[in-house]
Amino acid sequence: MVYVAKEKIRGIQVVRIKSENHRYKQDSAKGQKLYEAMLEREDLERQLKIYEAIWDYYYRTPPPVYDPPKIARTLITSTKETLVMDKAFFDSLKNDANTNYPKPMIYSFNGIQYRSTFEKEAAMYYTEMDIPFKYEPELYLYGTKKPQFPDFVLYIPELDTCKIHEHLGLMNYLSYSRELKFKCSTFIDAGLLLDQDVFFTYSDEDRPLDMRYLAAKINTSIFGSLVCSNDWIENINS
Repeated sequence: MVYVAKEKIRGIQVVRIKSENHRYKQDSAKGQKLYEAMLEREDLERQLKIYEAIWDYYYRTPPPVYDPPKIARTLITSTKETLVMDKAFFDSLKNDANTNYPKPMIYSFNGIQYRSTFEKEAAMYYTEMDIPFKYEPELYLYGTKKPQFPDFVLYIPELDTCKIHEHLGLMNYLSYSRELKFKCSTFIDAGLLLDQDVFFTYSDEDRPLDMRYLAAKINTSIFGSLVCSNDWIENINS
């Protein structure tokens, strides 16, 4: 902030340019520069008030309230039963159900042992973002005899639907790539859409996963479900 002050020095009135706690003579180089800046600021503030008045007159309306539609996504179980992936489905899933492989005891969070640094960080991220999740729940999907244990199943309350998150951390191993191929075909056979019902993230030791990438994947999955829903299309058309 710059302003002009008049002072009396030895009975003579002088003009000073003040900025913060500093004072300058009006005819000094610094004083002139600050004085010009003050005039420019005042001119910009006058223009801003005009534009704000125009905006308030024509466009100042309450923000639109959008109630997102409920997304009734389904999956087919190994017994050919069709289940809606809603809150009741999410609540029925057992958390941390995979006991097939031993887990290291160094990736602990909220009383659960995770299998990798990323899985622990993802669990922390979901907790901080207040996204309900189940870690390695048991799913019986169509075409399989053994239960599947996806890394995470998320529940999105606003849409009353679930999302499956699989993290791929060993893609440079052939056996892991074959396992991924099986997982994808299993999800598809169960009626799930890749990148909508199921999304994947990738990382390795040399390229750790940035949580911003995870956020982008979640948002893409949710937005994909919205734009493919009839309620969304009707809302946009109206």
